[in-house]
Amino acid sequence: MTQAPAPLQSRFEVHDRKQFEIKLEYQPSGVDETRYVVEAYLFLPGSLNIDAETYPRADFYADIHNYVRFKTPVMAVEELLTSDASPLVRLEAWLRTGMGTEGDVVYQAKLLSCVLRGTLRRFAVDVESRCEGRTPPPAEAGAALEADVRAMQAGVTRVLERFRAWLRAVGELRLQERSRASLRLVDEYVSLLVEGGFRRSVADMKALPREEPWLGLRKGLMEAVLREEAYRKEHQLRSVLSPTGDNEEYIQRLGFLKKFCMNVLFLSSKRKQKRQGFEEMLFAFAAGVAMTFATAVAFWAQARFAQASLNFFLILVVGYMVKDRIKEGLRRMLSRVAATHLADRTADLVDPVTGRAIGTCEERVDYGSAVKVPESVAALRHRDDLLTATQGELSETVIRYRKHIDLDARLLPRTERGLSGVTDILRLNVGRFLRDMDEPELALEYVDLEDLSVGLIRGAKRYPVDVVFRFTVEEEERDRRQETTQLVRLVLDRNGIQRMQHFLEPSPGTPPGPVPWRSAA
Repeated sequence: MTQAPAPLQSRFEVHDRKQFEIKLEYQPSGVDETRYVVEAYLFLPGSLNIDAETYPRADFYADIHNYVRFKTPVMAVEELLTSDASPLVRLEAWLRTGMGTEGDVVYQAKLLSCVLRGTLRRFAVDVESRCEGRTPPPAEAGAALEADVRAMQAGVTRVLERFRAWLRAVGELRLQERSRASLRLVDEYVSLLVEGGFRRSVADMKALPREEPWLGLRKGLMEAVLREEAYRKEHQLRSVLSPTGDNEEYIQRLGFLKKFCMNVLFLSSKRKQKRQGFEEMLFAFAAGVAMTFATAVAFWAQARFAQASLNFFLILVVGYMVKDRIKEGLRRMLSRVAATHLADRTADLVDPVTGRAIGTCEERVDYGSAVKVPESVAALRHRDDLLTATQGELSETVIRYRKHIDLDARLLPRTERGLSGVTDILRLNVGRFLRDMDEPELALEYVDLEDLSVGLIRGAKRYPVDVVFRFTVEEEERDRRQETTQLVRLVLDRNGIQRMQHFLEPSPGTPPGPVPWRSAA
């Protein structure tokens, strides 16, 4: 029996020197609604000069890039060629029956490129893992690798042949020019995917001997790469690598095609001004309380003094001054109440195909004293005496980012492997954290033990920033709640992210320890 996927999976990586990326996979189990709560606690050294005034909410949200999309359907090459759920098979069925709109055809073509992209990526990762540290691989493993590479090459070739035969047949039909252009772009993207996937696999096989069967395998993959390059040249497409140029146009076009084809998976976010409406009501209440006080003072002064007297005039002025302060004080107090109980941003997650809202997303950021660090989060940082003893004594800024996502499983698309999940990619730019850092390198005096000569050695000035994630999955129908915590440490200097360490949640009775994850290039 196939084991059900975890309701929430996470992956962390350094995207580049300035950006840290979290990839979350939400997999509802089939109940009506599932809530996912993602909390990130950022522990920043006080020397970075980060607080609510120097780094307000608007700036924090400006540094966050969020992408929410459906998980790419997982299909092997054979499934792409034979399965009824395959976009390629559905395109061929449309050509025979004519059932469906042009929009459906473009959607299936784009979906085919997305599925093929995932298939090629998994193939390249598999080749890399099987070739790493093995020169040559054991006989049995080598035979399996050879069979898999040849099967993938043959399968991808058949996918390309059938897809392009379908394109030629569609070219004889009277489609709108927009649809024709979209299909041509998908064809170009598919060609680039095959070229990139096979080229990466050849590079990963560099440690294998330059003899058969490995030499033949590499030659076969490179022949497929050259065929795709020749195909794009034949169709006068400019997405061709140049060994001597800067390939600016190639990179630009590849990025555009990726966004164009994968937009069928991305959920659009329709923002709602929910908090603003509540705040306006609270501010109106504050104005009403202040006006009530001012009116009461005016009535009392009118009954006590003559309207033309100096006393009456002074009381009205003082009453207005107090009324103004009451209004502003209540506004600040009620604004803090709203920030505590209401989200900063609220959005509906909309299916790009059906136009239906399949869930909601709420986000909120808290600073300083407003952040109550849970014991489970604080305990995860107790990894050495330095952190254990200094927490609460040395200056440190804590920022909490909370995201609540509710998904309605009844509206999610289904595949042959069950309910489709949702991928949430969150990218944080750390550029603001670097502004007040010292120079990344300094010189240290060093005395040689043999001749007692004094010299200088290099010292690196870096700043650790701990980010603790707490993930919670709540299924109301089943009354189930699952919570996990993970610690990621970003080591920064003025140039950006130098490395990242991932600390797994320790098992009971097991001392926690660091697990290096990935360093920035």
